[in-house]
Amino acid sequence: MKIAHLINSLATGGAERLVLDTVPLCQGYGITTDVIVANGKNYPFMQELKASHKGKVISLSEGSVYNPLLVFKIMRHLRNYDIVHVHLFPVQYFAVVAQWLSRAKVKLVFTEHNTSNRRLNKWYFKAIEKLIYGAYSSVVCITNEIKLIYENYLPNHKKKFLLIENGVNISAIQKAIPIEKLSLGKSILETDVLLIQVAAFREQKDQATLIKSIVLLPQEIKLLLVGEGATKNSCMQLVNDLGLSSRVFFLGVRMDVPQLLKTADIVVLSSKHEGLSLSSIEGMASGKPFLASRVPGLSDLVENAGVLFECGNEKKLARCIQELIDDPIHYRKVAQACQERAEGYTIEKMVAAHIELYKKLFNDKQN
Repeated sequence: MKIAHLINSLATGGAERLVLDTVPLCQGYGITTDVIVANGKNYPFMQELKASHKGKVISLSEGSVYNPLLVFKIMRHLRNYDIVHVHLFPVQYFAVVAQWLSRAKVKLVFTEHNTSNRRLNKWYFKAIEKLIYGAYSSVVCITNEIKLIYENYLPNHKKKFLLIENGVNISAIQKAIPIEKLSLGKSILETDVLLIQVAAFREQKDQATLIKSIVLLPQEIKLLLVGEGATKNSCMQLVNDLGLSSRVFFLGVRMDVPQLLKTADIVVLSSKHEGLSLSSIEGMASGKPFLASRVPGLSDLVENAGVLFECGNEKKLARCIQELIDDPIHYRKVAQACQERAEGYTIEKMVAAHIELYKKLFNDKQN
């Protein structure tokens, strides 16, 4: 059984992290899985995958992932595999067109990572989406909420959608050793209370609300922002405009996220919507209180464990943070509940479910 994952890039983000963490584990099942990357720039995730993975890592270009000529590059590889597991738009579309043009008998699997995308709300995309999703043998939904959304959106393809929840390496996070706070910034003291958000800088992640909440909190509360992306410059400008340069720190892409989570005092995710966020699970597994916006993809995961606040409301977020700091009993209770919730989302459970799906599709292909 020959399997490949196809993804836009290995720059930063939850889907990218998912591929990075799960592909090497397939080797434990005696399955070597290759990775095909539309933009194969040598990002830190790409470097780590090459170092930890025995299969091939195939770069199609170092240009835009929206270049339609990538279809022809994907075509060259489809015939080499029994199953290609695809992640994210636009390679979601490109893989299907490449299969049509090449007439390859490969089985395509797609993972739907989010509860929302721009195409869902545009009627003229629906006919195209029917064709695209119809070409996939299975569509993995990482939450039941996502599954229900797409079953209602594309009822003719209802049988294709199945639930496999995301998982993370819980033990690696729990065993991580904290970093000295002093090493993270010149104006950070060991006595400071550190907040952390690990997320790509995109409109969806809404780091701006979290930044604005810092203005409403005492001076000893400081914020670490891990990630890169399109909205980073605007967030940096916001920090300057609010006079927070000594309290908000942009750490870029980090490969020591478990250690950073252990170092922080409170973990936050201020997204406008999510799928089943790996950052959320990792944050809850760290043994620290986890705060998240009350939005699709986060509410069900965090409810009755972490703390939920109104999306985009920096005042409510600041109050939730202050309550955790002021009440040690509340702090410990939330931290413990979060850790217990995270233990249900192991990466081993997720990989085993993926392998079972691959075996079923492979048997169907052979028959």
